[in-house]
Amino acid sequence: MEKLKFLLAGNPNVGKSSVFNNLTGMKQHVGNWPGKTVEQKSGSFEFDNYEIEMIDLPGNYSLTPYSVEEQVSRDAIIHEENDAVINIIDAENIQRNLYLTLQIMETGANVVLGINLLDYAEDAGIKINIKKLEETLGVPAVVIDAREGTGLNELIRTSIKAARHPTDNSKGLTYGFELDDHINEVKELFPNLKVGSAPKSWIAVKLLEGDDEVLDLAEESPDKENLRKVTEIRKHLESILNDNIDDAFIDARYGEINGIINKCITKPKSEKSTLTDKIDRIVTNKYLGIPIFLVVIYLVFYLTYTIGGPYQDLIDAGFSALIDYLTPMLGDGLVSSFVLNGVIGGVGSILTFIPIIFILFFLLSLIEDVGYLARAAFVIDRAMYKIMGLSGKAFIPMILGFGCDVTGVMATRTLSNESDRISTMLALPFISCSARIPIYALFTAVFFTQNQTEVTFALYILGMIIAIIVAKTLKGTVFAEESAPFIMELPPYRLPTLKSATLHMWERGSLFIKKAGTIILGTSILVWLLGNLPPGVEEGSINSIIGIIGNAIAPIFAPLGFGFWQAAVALVFGIMAKEIVVSTFGTLFGVGDEGISAVLPTLFTPLSSLSFMVFVLLYVPCFACLGAIKEESNSWKWLGACIAICCITAYVCAFIVYQGGLLLGFT
Repeated sequence: MEKLKFLLAGNPNVGKSSVFNNLTGMKQHVGNWPGKTVEQKSGSFEFDNYEIEMIDLPGNYSLTPYSVEEQVSRDAIIHEENDAVINIIDAENIQRNLYLTLQIMETGANVVLGINLLDYAEDAGIKINIKKLEETLGVPAVVIDAREGTGLNELIRTSIKAARHPTDNSKGLTYGFELDDHINEVKELFPNLKVGSAPKSWIAVKLLEGDDEVLDLAEESPDKENLRKVTEIRKHLESILNDNIDDAFIDARYGEINGIINKCITKPKSEKSTLTDKIDRIVTNKYLGIPIFLVVIYLVFYLTYTIGGPYQDLIDAGFSALIDYLTPMLGDGLVSSFVLNGVIGGVGSILTFIPIIFILFFLLSLIEDVGYLARAAFVIDRAMYKIMGLSGKAFIPMILGFGCDVTGVMATRTLSNESDRISTMLALPFISCSARIPIYALFTAVFFTQNQTEVTFALYILGMIIAIIVAKTLKGTVFAEESAPFIMELPPYRLPTLKSATLHMWERGSLFIKKAGTIILGTSILVWLLGNLPPGVEEGSINSIIGIIGNAIAPIFAPLGFGFWQAAVALVFGIMAKEIVVSTFGTLFGVGDEGISAVLPTLFTPLSSLSFMVFVLLYVPCFACLGAIKEESNSWKWLGACIAICCITAYVCAFIVYQGGLLLGFT
């Protein structure tokens, strides 16, 4: 069976991911591009005796490498072997989409166009002559409906035909007499320069534009002495065109697009107000936008926990039943302890959250497919930029962080600016995730019975304030560069499909299981080993390794009001998963939750308990979150920075709470 490799390219929100999901289904692999934090999605399927691999490139508006995503897409097209680049175009926004099409054609790629959402364009009064478009561009075009999956067989069949008879699509492009003449002049200066599969014309354009990658390669070529002549040609062009060379090429491309539009497309004389326009007047209103967003997010979380709660309880009951069933069979001893506490207990603590995670991802996929998530980021953009120096996209990972910091960290890959991505990633651990709720509930019930809601709410607010301060500090110092402009297309509102939402849910949810589940299992086994060594000690006692470690570090926490080894051990266990702080107290005291409530007042005071909750809120996030930060940042440096920032911030804030409270006469 012959193998073919297709790249899938297009602007954001054109239906590219729907095409990919419909064609590859569950045969998808998700990872990162080598050396990049940008997600790579690849999938495979069989078609007419061909085994086809498809790579879903990041959504881009151009191939000018201002962002990591643009660099990744350009590198894939030029440097990776491929048989065709399938460019998905939103018919309703074809004029803007064609800019990326021309840039792909410039690379000499074997291009096939997939014209999506033609019915929406026709409803808006836009008529596209597909045959004329094919003739004008010199590339095949196929009408598809990405949501319904219609036209996809013809798209792949056309792509296979194009792969059998590849063409250099850069030959028919023109930039106008002046630019074309000087492009040919530069081509003759560098006959030996090669950049992947790119044609000489593309290399000449990039040399004139001053592209860093191409200039570096030119410096190493036998013709490097001609770079001086390129600089002279560039200055000459700018003087006669009275324009920056980059802008001149941009204008030339749009001039070419205007010519294509005039030949192939008929637009209505007056644009009518669409349903999308009418809805946007309300949901993006500067006064109503944020309240509507808060209501939507509230409903998402309400439905998540309302629907997921019973299933979470069911999984928890299942693990309890499994433990009850295995206990008599395994009896007492190390094997029983390892299986029941180390393996089942550790894995169960994370698997019980699967319904919550999957339902959350499903609902977010629905509102994303509807087109609302782009509006949410749009209405938040201004406030986010003023407060934190971040673009509105950074708010989405923070919202996800209220459910689980791991999913929030994973969502930072949507941020195009690396400084925004790292700043958001390092601020996210301070957002209070759902795993901290059992700790708040236990301590407020014991020490703040009359003010449980107020204290818990204050902790959530404190976490958000600290996250803002950390992000703003990082953007003002380490990442002093300006945030990337927040450019996000607001797609038309569309009915989501169950298949697309389910595939998105599985893609993101399964990644959570792989990353979080394996880390939790490993740390559970490690903690169990430390609690049972050296041999013969009582499990989790002061004489165990974990007890000895806790006793050794306990004095560090004395200025914070909880300088006893049980609290230290609970914090150590809590790094595995924050919920374990409560269960650790139960294990150490040998009593259940009600007994813990009776013992805690002998160890804590109301003030020291508040200090302890503040420390738990702000100190090192769980192992799963740390693992996600390492994976997404692809750097041990940023993981170390996260740990240091969290520890220092937690210690300072808890110290202020406890010592400040003592000065004010609180106990």
